[in-house]
Amino acid sequence: MATARAIVSHGPLSEKKWKLEDVKIVDPKDDQIVVRMVASGVCHTDINFGNIPEGIPGAQYPIIFGHEGSGYVEKIGDKVKKVAVGDPVLLSFSSCGKCRLCEDKHPAHCDEFTPLNFIGRKSFAKLSSSEPDIAGSFFGQSSFASLSVVDEKSVVNIKGLVNSKEELIKLCPLGCGIQTGTGCIISVTEAKPEDTVAVIGLGGVGLSCIMAANIAGVKTIIGVDRVESRMQLAKELGATHTINTSSFSPESPQDFAEAVQKIDKNGPTITVDTTGVVDLIHQAYDLTRAQGKIVPLGMVPPGSKLNIDITDMVVTGKKIMGTIEGDAVPDVWIPKMIQWWREGQLPFDRLIKVFKAEDFEEAVHQMHTGETVKPIITW
Repeated sequence: MATARAIVSHGPLSEKKWKLEDVKIVDPKDDQIVVRMVASGVCHTDINFGNIPEGIPGAQYPIIFGHEGSGYVEKIGDKVKKVAVGDPVLLSFSSCGKCRLCEDKHPAHCDEFTPLNFIGRKSFAKLSSSEPDIAGSFFGQSSFASLSVVDEKSVVNIKGLVNSKEELIKLCPLGCGIQTGTGCIISVTEAKPEDTVAVIGLGGVGLSCIMAANIAGVKTIIGVDRVESRMQLAKELGATHTINTSSFSPESPQDFAEAVQKIDKNGPTITVDTTGVVDLIHQAYDLTRAQGKIVPLGMVPPGSKLNIDITDMVVTGKKIMGTIEGDAVPDVWIPKMIQWWREGQLPFDRLIKVFKAEDFEEAVHQMHTGETVKPIITW
């Protein structure tokens, strides 16, 4: 077993139970690849899963998170064909490749998505054999480690598309957050210039939605947030209007609707919520015009419910569209995003700030405060 440095979650991050330490990686199976990481984006999904209280269903500690990795191939399993040792790769979600949805080019909705991405395989071990193994393969990769065993389906070979290690560091968020936002707008909702797009929550996913709407030529793009600096950035990335909700009262949801209607009296044709706040998703539904599309992208607690008037949905023809990972095929979508980036249409690198792995707590802190939109940790 090779030795790696990793951020090991021994319990909730809120209890300071994430530690940077040495671990061993297991040998790759026939369909796995050992990747030497150069970087990994930090996503709210890592934090949400890493704050599940011990003993609650869904909690598995110790575990290594991270699912926006980039690096170089160090070793491959006997059946791996898509990469060779030394190739630069970006990492995304895993899928089975065999079910109907995978065969129909919707791997993000794979029948095995939950077990492959949220449960994974045991791919790490403590240095002492007397201690428990460490769960890994989070989203098929567990990229919060300097060396990790990765599912072949999680790997996108970008040989010939990247020019340096520095670029590989910048590109790491493409595997999840940027993919989710751009895919949502361009592939899932199929936004057109005549649409009015409203994006609630201007983190990495929300700002990616803004950039994608701009790529699609949408004429009215509304960014909604509570942090003024993020709204300013949204304008620079393509938003035509912004709404600051910090002064709105939770008891007066009509304030939000009225602010949107001042921009478009009929309301948005496409409303995307990236916050995962159920009350905001209800407001998104209410303010969207008839025949419009509502897309909840934010992570919500398991078991969360929407209280929607079905008669209203039938009469208005509004569509609530569930999706994950932008319904993307990463091998196709990631090269497309790299091309947009090189053409200046997708300047996602304006969202990032780089931290050393030992400074991961500061990276998470700055993401929570809004000081940094997309932290990247490097090895």
